[in-house]
Amino acid sequence: MTALPVDAASSIADPAIPGPRLILASASPRRRELLARLGITPHAVTAADIDETPAKQEEPRAYARRMAHEKAAAIHADDAHVLAGDTVVAVGRRILPKAEDLATARACIKLLSGRRHRVLSAIVLRSPDGSLHDRLSETVVRFKALSAEEIEAYLASGEWEGKAGGYAIQGAAEGLIAWISGSHSGVVGLPLFETRALLRAAGFPIA
Repeated sequence: MTALPVDAASSIADPAIPGPRLILASASPRRRELLARLGITPHAVTAADIDETPAKQEEPRAYARRMAHEKAAAIHADDAHVLAGDTVVAVGRRILPKAEDLATARACIKLLSGRRHRVLSAIVLRSPDGSLHDRLSETVVRFKALSAEEIEAYLASGEWEGKAGGYAIQGAAEGLIAWISGSHSGVVGLPLFETRALLRAAGFPIA
């Protein structure tokens, strides 16, 4: 488990932050930025170090939920809520990997070109008493039919690095997406509608 800063400087936010304590179990700056849109600043940011290998024949929805639950369970926090999330890009039953190299990113983008795929974004809120509550958003996304030049231009941007399915909708890839049906914030990495509902139910002050 790796402690990471809320502001890239410290793993613990201002202890004077009012309201229930919240730990965000994610290293993603995008999830921190999205959480801030709800007016929530986590007291700490701690990335969960877990095995993210899909089980044999595991379906995308089940995989997304399992990853979010395991991330929440991996964080030790007796007196705080833990918010964890996982985002999965799937074509049919096929779970696309996080693109860690150019060859993987190219294969993903070629596969997604001109066809629909699903983005499943699961979130889990673990309360101090150990109870777990989860939500899952599902968004359908379709890229335009991409030319070889468009694919190579996108790959040259480097935005694909570490991204599920090899793209980030909040960057240049958005200009290549013909339409989406569902949660834009879910595709980015934290579905705000579902997250707001979980936090409000847990007593977090949200307008």
